[in-house]
Amino acid sequence: MSKLLPQTLTHYMVVDLNKRSKLAEKLPLAIILFLSTCLGLLSCSTKKTGTEQSLDVPYVASKPAVVEAMLQIAQVNKNDLIYDLGCGDGRIVITAAKEYGATGVGVDIDPNRIKEANRNAQKEGVSDKVQFLQQDLFDVDFSKASVVTLYLLPYVNLKLRPKLLEQLKPGTRIVSNEFDMGDWQPEKKIKVGESTIYFWTIPEKKPI
Repeated sequence: MSKLLPQTLTHYMVVDLNKRSKLAEKLPLAIILFLSTCLGLLSCSTKKTGTEQSLDVPYVASKPAVVEAMLQIAQVNKNDLIYDLGCGDGRIVITAAKEYGATGVGVDIDPNRIKEANRNAQKEGVSDKVQFLQQDLFDVDFSKASVVTLYLLPYVNLKLRPKLLEQLKPGTRIVSNEFDMGDWQPEKKIKVGESTIYFWTIPEKKPI
């Protein structure tokens, strides 16, 4: 069993991305969390193999009601620049642009999700207000963001936390679906169905 586990998990990482996304949507969140945590422990950043890249977080889309609640708790408006880190099909920045007039940038390492996000933006008529970057979220400069949204995993949130505090200006709002930031206590925490949404703002005096 112990010899087979890394091979099985590695296979889960590199199978066809479309099939893997559909599989992830069907898996209970607890199983996804277990698999993804094991992947993080085995290799938080596996090297590229050909045209394939490892994904730290399996794709599970936020439900529409959760998307709306995330944007509302952050009080998104037409003056905001929202970055969605791990954007999937682009629904958060697309909704922010269409419903609130904001501009947005979605970041995802999965090329299939970026293609899907661009198609969705065109379909919703907001291609002029949003853009999508196929990039590792840890390599992105999001310092101009006024709002950052996340639906990642606990260990990814914790790894990202120092970068958020370093890059973002005081007052920038951060919203996370499902997972917190360790001992950085949220200012607000709400339930939407079975989901928990966490909200922070970057403080004037940033912790060391």
